[in-house]
Amino acid sequence: MYKEDYGRSRGAEKAADDVFSKPVRAGKRTYFFDVKSTRGNNDFYLTITESKRRTEQDGSFSFDKHKIFLYKEDFEKFQQGLADVIEYVKNNCFNGEIPVREEDYDQDVKFEDL
Repeated sequence: MYKEDYGRSRGAEKAADDVFSKPVRAGKRTYFFDVKSTRGNNDFYLTITESKRRTEQDGSFSFDKHKIFLYKEDFEKFQQGLADVIEYVKNNCFNGEIPVREEDYDQDVKFEDL
């Protein structure tokens, strides 16, 4: 990410209001799908955050977080690209079936808890 993009995305996040959030727990990772409104509440965008728990040498925990900003004009292309890739993986890598995690985690996960 370029320096000017980093500053612009951080500014957008600070000025944003949370509209809706959906956490998805998957093993050691949690994905957050957050709808945010822009300053003035006249537009909306999506942030996708991956949070992965990491155990430090002293036994304490920390979290690695990665974030994607997805704007409305890119929703359709993003959705189609993701669907195409998932379909490819299902059909060419796992013989039509993607393995499912067996562990069941509490679905009431909050970003602040991580």
